[in-house]
Amino acid sequence: MAQLQERRFLGLELEKEVSGTNVLTFYFACLATIMFASFIPQGQPFLLTEFLGIPPERHGMVSGMLNFWAEIAIIIAVAIFGPLSDRFGRRPITGFGFLVMSGGIALYPHARDVSELLLVRLGYSIGLAAVTTTIVALVADYVRDQSRGRATGLQGVMNGVGAMICVFLLLKLPSILQNSGATAQEAGIQTYSLVAIISFITGVLMLIGLKPGARTKSEHSESLLSITRNGLRAAQDPGIALAYGASFVARGNLMIVGTFFTLWVTNYGTAELGMSRADALASAGMIVGIAQGCALLGAPLFGILADKITRVRALIIALAVSAIGYGSTIFVTDPFSTGMIVCAVMIGLGEIGCIITSGVLVAQQAPESHRGAVIGFFTLSGAVGILVASVAGGYLFDTWRESGPFVFFSGVALLVLVWAIALELRTSSKTPTVAMAGDASA
Repeated sequence: MAQLQERRFLGLELEKEVSGTNVLTFYFACLATIMFASFIPQGQPFLLTEFLGIPPERHGMVSGMLNFWAEIAIIIAVAIFGPLSDRFGRRPITGFGFLVMSGGIALYPHARDVSELLLVRLGYSIGLAAVTTTIVALVADYVRDQSRGRATGLQGVMNGVGAMICVFLLLKLPSILQNSGATAQEAGIQTYSLVAIISFITGVLMLIGLKPGARTKSEHSESLLSITRNGLRAAQDPGIALAYGASFVARGNLMIVGTFFTLWVTNYGTAELGMSRADALASAGMIVGIAQGCALLGAPLFGILADKITRVRALIIALAVSAIGYGSTIFVTDPFSTGMIVCAVMIGLGEIGCIITSGVLVAQQAPESHRGAVIGFFTLSGAVGILVASVAGGYLFDTWRESGPFVFFSGVALLVLVWAIALELRTSSKTPTVAMAGDASA
């Protein structure tokens, strides 16, 4: 009887030899990963000004360049860590990832110029790639298929909590420390050092708490060439092709929020309102926190919606919210205004809606024979979205207006929205099929 009870935890049906401690460690990894992944780009405006002395009019291009090369490093590293986690197990790769991230975070404020900052960011990104690769596989390792939906929903909640901890605690630390008497540089170094220590402790906990070994192969185990070839072939299915396009939007949205939202608010706060960089960063965290809070609340709503109506219709709603939310920023001149709060609410809902609905659509459409390749190419499409958002967003932020990155991705979301509506109309004009339905049989 004790053995049967051990196989069920938090309402989840667990795989053989998976304990409650393993599951709790996994969900803490989800929380910590998003917390650290949010901290680096959102804390960057403070570092660029106070440590490197880069003028605000160059922040967009510099931030975009750092994100671009970091994403390239992640794409390459994921292709390496997938097979390694299959061979050596998730536990050592996950622990290694957090330990490498810890070193990158600790070194970040000690970079003397943008070139050194890029090198440190690349090292940090390699650690982040190791962690994200194993987290994708751990759900399959730990939870039986009938509990995967609930397990993924709980994972989304932990991601949201991690993002909230970042914006309401970590981003406020420089301001708190400066108000206690520290200089801007002392506050920055102390903040990054504390976050690095937390990452190091997290890595140690992973080495202790995760289950050794690997039950299933990671969906990142195939080579990039194989993923690209089989993923493109699978795109002959219009639902899979649409999911790829939606992934491009969803991941690009995530990068836009994480990088340019904070940059916009902090630059405005210091230039127009005379705030210190630390106080402006804390205020930016509040605005981003509203967006992330709405994303946290909206996650279960979009999950339920995707099961109640067709997955394509759920995606249409998410894309519409995203296009309106991001596009409305063109009317915002003061990022501290009520108009920005309304945009933040819409942006948060659109961001999480696109992530969830695109994910369930590709999971539904991916054929069993090439599921790994389809999911891998889906992830690769999202990475391309991040690359485009980094380059185009940075250029538009510096040369046009602060809302430029948001308006640009509003246009991208609108294009994919038209694509999704056309597919839904074409599908609904024929005999309904299971392939596009969001019922229990999907």
